[in-house]
Amino acid sequence: MNDVPPVGAGIIVDPTRTAFLIIDMQNDFVLPEAQISTPGAMDLIPTIAAFADGCRKRGFPVVYTREMHRPGLEDFGIEGCFEPPHCLEGTAGPDIVAGLEPQPGDFVISGKRRYDAFLGTELDLLLRGLKVENLIFAGVCTDICVVNSVMTARNLDYRCYVLRDAVDATSPARQEAALLCLSHVFARVGDTAEAAELFGLGPKHAAVSEEASGRAGLLA
Repeated sequence: MNDVPPVGAGIIVDPTRTAFLIIDMQNDFVLPEAQISTPGAMDLIPTIAAFADGCRKRGFPVVYTREMHRPGLEDFGIEGCFEPPHCLEGTAGPDIVAGLEPQPGDFVISGKRRYDAFLGTELDLLLRGLKVENLIFAGVCTDICVVNSVMTARNLDYRCYVLRDAVDATSPARQEAALLCLSHVFARVGDTAEAAELFGLGPKHAAVSEEASGRAGLLA
């Protein structure tokens, strides 16, 4: 039996070298009418927006990822065996959802062709250039793109923190399963209230986060 305890907050050694990574909060994954909408994604918008604002005020880079595919699906690969076409270039599908628009000074990683935000993108180069050691994760889907990106980040020696109340999965069962796996040796899984304190985002943001965390607890 592997009795390694869940990753603790002590994994974060230098909180000042942190970036906030918002995974795929795009129309085709968030809007309720989208074909592969994530069930609770719309509810994440105010929580992620508030946390992103706290990160900007703290001086942390805020980085968005956008999954995108060519209209002819030349880059879609075997993803077509599991999901219908989505996030096609030239449509509104890949756009960041309203309420989470990138702000001046934020970074956007477009052209993400696979679940893993690092595969075939400039994300690692950008983070190295920004001298980032820690990554805080939010977005969708916990069990698909978030989990893949966290695992790669961990293998690249980034110290990872996943916001339980700012990610959502394709089902409640997959949400809990993904977070349980990530908490084992890949990331600290906490909430926005704990993260606000750990990363020094200030009491005002912590209060907002606690409200969001309370709502999440009622739904758990």
